[in-house]
Amino acid sequence: MNFHIITLFPEMFASYISESILARAQKEKKIKFIFYNPRDYARPTKASARRAKVGKADAKPYLRVDDKPYGGGPGMVMQALPLIKAVESALKKGKSKKPKVIFLSPAGKQFDTAYAKEAVKKYTDIIIICGRYEGVDARVKKIFKAEDISIGPFVLTGGELPAMIMADCLARQIPGVLGDFNSLEESRVSSSELYTRPEVLVYKGKKYKVPPVLLSGNHAKIDEWKKGGNHII
Repeated sequence: MNFHIITLFPEMFASYISESILARAQKEKKIKFIFYNPRDYARPTKASARRAKVGKADAKPYLRVDDKPYGGGPGMVMQALPLIKAVESALKKGKSKKPKVIFLSPAGKQFDTAYAKEAVKKYTDIIIICGRYEGVDARVKKIFKAEDISIGPFVLTGGELPAMIMADCLARQIPGVLGDFNSLEESRVSSSELYTRPEVLVYKGKKYKVPPVLLSGNHAKIDEWKKGGNHII
């Protein structure tokens, strides 16, 4: 699967996707991350272009990607054209003729594992638009028929963290990424309580023991214990 990430801050992803399972999945070519910075598709403002022309010290042109919202209101809104060009570039690089285009929004459909499973079956390319400031010009979503998706009922400063969360969850559903299909929590009987060695942990004079059922070797009883949810030692 190819993850096409539209973001003003692609460097935010570097440490997360370069470690552990996601790093290995990229090395094995099971997933790929491609980043598109809207600023690379923006035109310099007229003022900065004039300064550059006359050779001012701060001659580097300012590439604007935001502006004041029509109708008033606080903050700035990401402009449509730089984002449109970034998405168009992603569409050209993608393998699929019908990639999934996602816009991250706290008002969108709730993202969950079921959504991830279905998306992995349907798409080889997913384009994720990471908003910033007060939001994105609504025409971008209309043009590309982007689906509003939320990772939870809260507001963040940008879409980069939600994009990482989605990519992580989606990648786990791709065969071979985890190595063993049984590593998927949702494919096995699981519990919120897990134990490993030592069998008896002594902390501040008190002993904390592994529940006896987990040491019994009786898999039927162990599965029953795991399904029980809350456990008391």
